[in-house]
Amino acid sequence: MADAGPSAIAARTRTPGGRLGGLARQREVGLLAILVVLGAAVSFKAPQFLTVANLSQVAVLASVTAVAALGEALVILTRNVDLSVEATIGIVAYVVAVTLEGHTVAAPVAIAMGIGLGLVLGIINGILVAFLRVPSIVATLGTLSVFRGVDYFIAGSHQVPLASLPDGFTDAARSDLFGIPLFVILTVALVAVGTVILRSTRFGRQIYAVGSNPEAAAVLGIPSRLVVFAVFALCGALAGVAGVLWVMEFGTINGTAATGAVLAIVAAAVVGGVNIFGGSGTLAGAALGALFLGFVANALPLIGLNQFYLQAIYGAVILVAISTDAIIVRRLQRSRTRRSGR
Repeated sequence: MADAGPSAIAARTRTPGGRLGGLARQREVGLLAILVVLGAAVSFKAPQFLTVANLSQVAVLASVTAVAALGEALVILTRNVDLSVEATIGIVAYVVAVTLEGHTVAAPVAIAMGIGLGLVLGIINGILVAFLRVPSIVATLGTLSVFRGVDYFIAGSHQVPLASLPDGFTDAARSDLFGIPLFVILTVALVAVGTVILRSTRFGRQIYAVGSNPEAAAVLGIPSRLVVFAVFALCGALAGVAGVLWVMEFGTINGTAATGAVLAIVAAAVVGGVNIFGGSGTLAGAALGALFLGFVANALPLIGLNQFYLQAIYGAVILVAISTDAIIVRRLQRSRTRRSGR
């Protein structure tokens, strides 16, 4: 069957995906309101929270998570999940750092190698899930261990210190353009490009179609396996970008880089309105979710709470977001069933 045109894909995904998309946008607006309230509340106890320097630092750190969350969001839109993203960030960060340590490779080459490595690891996940039909949670849980194990094997006890990196390599993490950190500008640019692709291209509409209604997507002739393969590859490439940013931000890198980051990355996507059941959500929402979690992480020590609460907060955020999405999906399905029975 011929590939479906844009109008056919849009028609199929309008219900219930269109309604879920509207709810996702409402969640994004609500998240912005929460950020404002959170900022005001914390500033009463810690006035330094709303200073330009602190907000800039929060935005830069959140940008690293946000870039990885963009790739995770693409995967979740197709009803999948990538749990190996933290290991991809970690191994890319170490490979880039150790490549630059000897000063034998130019920085742009090392950056390209890092992003390329992320792409390769994403392709491995894509093959496992799309073509070998391994459930994504099982496949990426396995590759999480494999990628991390390879990272430990390569790194051993070696640590690349900041002083071993080329002069100026980490400057981007502390540089800005017209007062806006470069990391934030990069994140906004990636969100803008990704949003145009999702909204204005056949591939973008196919992503929503596969996640919203896989059966209908198959009837329409959409190459679901290729779409799923492509989003995992893109997720790997974006994790590679995040790995490069990780080196620039933290400087000193070893085999444990980014350990535990997957919880924040997944939480950023789902709290930002990307439906864990697929088919709805935006990249802007995922980036906004990362900023929200960054605000929370920064606020805790300022108000005297232990950072160990973060893991509990991330888990609670994921549970609340998933539970909310599940309730909404069930209600929409019941509403559609009642209408079809009339």
